[in-house]
Amino acid sequence: MADNPQHIPLLLEPEQLQGLLKEPSLLIIDICNPDRYLEGHIEGAVHISPGETQLGTPPAPGKMPTQESLEQLCQKIGLTDDHHVIVYDDEGGGWAGRFIWLLDSIGHTRYSYLNGGYLAWEAEKRPLTQASPVVSRSHYNVRINHNHTAAIEEVLEAITESSTVIWDARSPQEYKGEKVLAAKKGHIPGAINYEWTQAMDPKNSLRLKDHSELQASLDALGITTDKKVITHCQTHHRSGFTYLVAKVLGYREVKAYDGSWSEWGNRPETPVEF
Repeated sequence: MADNPQHIPLLLEPEQLQGLLKEPSLLIIDICNPDRYLEGHIEGAVHISPGETQLGTPPAPGKMPTQESLEQLCQKIGLTDDHHVIVYDDEGGGWAGRFIWLLDSIGHTRYSYLNGGYLAWEAEKRPLTQASPVVSRSHYNVRINHNHTAAIEEVLEAITESSTVIWDARSPQEYKGEKVLAAKKGHIPGAINYEWTQAMDPKNSLRLKDHSELQASLDALGITTDKKVITHCQTHHRSGFTYLVAKVLGYREVKAYDGSWSEWGNRPETPVEF
């Protein structure tokens, strides 16, 4: 796992973050339940809602927001090029991982994920505050790149490419077609199912599992580090976490299929297996 230019690791432990809270270059983003944020959050954390990270338009609401919407969000939270962003949520990393994907997509590569998020911080009884920070709006100009996003055409091509693996982060029931959340059931042909929660340690505040254990599980399924990874779920929420996991483990190339099953499963021409 490589450190960023400030030597703050991608995967940050609560103890490390507490020691950095007074650093002026930090921008801490909270994507927890809004009631939880009001009850208590990490000092300086700016709250955003999951909906602000999504396009929100059916049938594929999880697609990337418009450039205008992303620019408004970045300016609202006061993001500047100099900021090192630290993001957390209260559900194991789905929304936080999705936000990191958005940062990649606008070329802002100075970021970290708080391992275990709010749950890990609270379990260690670290300080919380109800005070909301005063945020100075920025003039951040967003330029979206799609280097970290797979469009449906790329996913179709990936089905026959041995160099690419499609990581389905949904539940086994969705993958097998036993639970149907779109017009069609099943999964993308050749996709490998490893549910997002399998990468979390429930005995350790939903931190990532031991990296060697996690990598061994993925290797056994064929999600190996020599492959290009395209990950998805229903709306690219759960796969926000698997996108992050692949980055933490050092995969050479990882992309998110933001249309996910809500797009694939509602298109009449897309092939499926179940």
